[in-house]
Amino acid sequence: MSAQPGTARNVDTLVIGAGQAGLALSYWLTHHGVEHVLLERRGTLGGAWLDRWDSFYLNTPNFGLSLPGMPYEGQDPDGFLPRDAAVEFFRKYGARIAAPVRLETAVTRVARDGTGFTVATDQGEWSARNVVLANGAFQRPRIPAAAREIPQQVLQLHSHDYRNPQQLPGGAVLVVGTGQSGGQITEDLMGAGREVHLSVSMCPEAPRRYRGQDVFHWILEVSLHGPEYGINGLMVDHLPSPAARFACNPLLSGNDGGHSIHLRELGRRGMQLHGHLETADGDGGLRFTDDLPERLAMVEAGFGQRLKVLADAYIAAAGINAPEPEAPPPDGWLPAASGSRLDLADADITSIIWATGYRLDNSILDMPVLDEWDYPRHTRGVTEVPGLYAVGLPWLTRHASATLPGVGPDAEFIAEHIAGGRAAG
Repeated sequence: MSAQPGTARNVDTLVIGAGQAGLALSYWLTHHGVEHVLLERRGTLGGAWLDRWDSFYLNTPNFGLSLPGMPYEGQDPDGFLPRDAAVEFFRKYGARIAAPVRLETAVTRVARDGTGFTVATDQGEWSARNVVLANGAFQRPRIPAAAREIPQQVLQLHSHDYRNPQQLPGGAVLVVGTGQSGGQITEDLMGAGREVHLSVSMCPEAPRRYRGQDVFHWILEVSLHGPEYGINGLMVDHLPSPAARFACNPLLSGNDGGHSIHLRELGRRGMQLHGHLETADGDGGLRFTDDLPERLAMVEAGFGQRLKVLADAYIAAAGINAPEPEAPPPDGWLPAASGSRLDLADADITSIIWATGYRLDNSILDMPVLDEWDYPRHTRGVTEVPGLYAVGLPWLTRHASATLPGVGPDAEFIAEHIAGGRAAG
């Protein structure tokens, strides 16, 4: 299926990546009759979901398993898919739309070439009039500088490489970060009977269900339809700063039928909670911020300060008959004071899992089009470089841009732009 090294291929539009964004775009390019090829570095479809741990479930309920031309067709709309079923979903979609994918083809450089682009890969060179970046946001694991000061005998893994508790040596585990990955991996470890320490970040907790619906239902509705009612809080133009594009998602899980993750409850079950990890001293000593009570309060308040406000406003503006909101019961539990310093050896911590997210990596682009966060400068996915596009990035146009049901509208717009430019040419 791949071009041979040393040969050159010509195509109207090259799509880099065949995850959910690339496949959605392929559907719309085919719809508009645009010749295109998807270049995928992996040996199979499934995108970043292939990198998730064994017990992983999608956080998106099944009703959100919707890509262009293939809405959800199952009998359990409120359920959640395990990792392997999610991978199979993308394979099925790629086959259904007959996506022209070249597997095991890693792109190494994209450069301007007259009115088009030269794209170098490990399987040969391509020439294209248009290039679309659909290579996602889970590209380069982010690991804090403190990792360099951890003693060598302590195993360190990023969540990208974690698969199951049996992968780790005996002893306690420190998980750093309480985004969705950190929370779910922590539960996975506790379920296996491991002693776990958790360094708490500022990702907000959220109820799995709110006002009669899964909370994702309201996030999606506000993101896709809120502007129809003047509610624009989940549109990119209303973010407080460009850095907010990379803020973590609410702390939720799709495991066990879907549930909220409440840090105080994990603490009551035996989790050792700590503040934000600040430094490691090289001798096995770690120092955390001494603000755990305030941090937990802010984590719990996050949903009420933003997503709840937007959901309530949308329900009122759209005239939706939804149950009245229920206030969460007060919970003032706090762990016994443990200080801001932790000695790894004294705590028998033999493993650290860095659930600290990812950085974008668009270093393949040999052109000045990236901002300080490595994010392409663009308008609705149309970058400053004519013929170069992006799709599937977080907050490309709205909160839902990197989600299964949210990527389709952005992909449709970009495909229309490409088709229009071809007709004009």
